[in-house]
Order: sequence, then structure tokens, then C-alpha cells
Amino acid sequence: MNPIIDLAGQIRAFRPFLPAKEFETYRLGETLAEMFLGKHAFLLQGYYVKAWAENMMIHVLVEDAAAWWRYLDSLGLPDQFGVSPPHEPKVEPWGLTVTYQTDPSGVLWHFAQVTVDNPDSAGR
Repeated sequence: MNPIIDLAGQIRAFRPFLPAKEFETYRLGETLAEMFLGKHAFLLQGYYVKAWAENMMIHVLVEDAAAWWRYLDSLGLPDQFGVSPPHEPKVEPWGLTVTYQTDPSGVLWHFAQVTVDNPDSAGR
């Protein structure tokens, strides 16, 4: 029996703390807010270190990276926040099709889907 396997099965949520310059959402206190994407959540903390934020990445495995790219593009984030537009989805060397978007705090988001031509990329 592997104790880490048993403990991992008890995890009810896995929520990274992301740096944020500003946030107006579901506040949990003065410097903490919870954000939801469907049934998934992450925490925004009112603590910002530029070097840390710009070296942070979030990987989101999705069914349709192109749909996410179209949605992100429709938000007009470059005009609102001065960030780069989302990158058009492309197949990466590790076998996932990925679109990238940098958020207003500098965190790089990867919206990735399993590439049909590469069964080895399943579940990453």
C-alpha cells in the first residue's frame, strides 16, 4: 500500500494561490479572493511580486483549445489591460495543442488539449 496514493484520494480541492495586482470578485478577506471556472477554483492573493508573477504558469487541460482561443480573443484583453493577445493554438513538441494568454498580473495561462494525432499526450 502506498500512503501517498491513499492521501491523494482524500484531496477535495487543489487551488493554487496566484498573484494579483487588483481583484474584484468573491472576496474571502482583505487580501484573498476565490475565482471559479466551472467546478474548478483558484485563489487570488493581494500580494504581488512582478518577478514571481511573470514566472508563474497555469496549465488548464481543455477539450477545445481553439474555442478557448476564440473566447479569449473576444475579451479584448490587450485593449483593457495592455497584455499581448492570445496566441493562436499550435501543436507543441510535447504533443498538446496549446493556446497561451498572459493575464493582467503577468501569469501565463496554457489552455491545452490532447492532440488527436498524438495518443501519448492523453491526460497531461
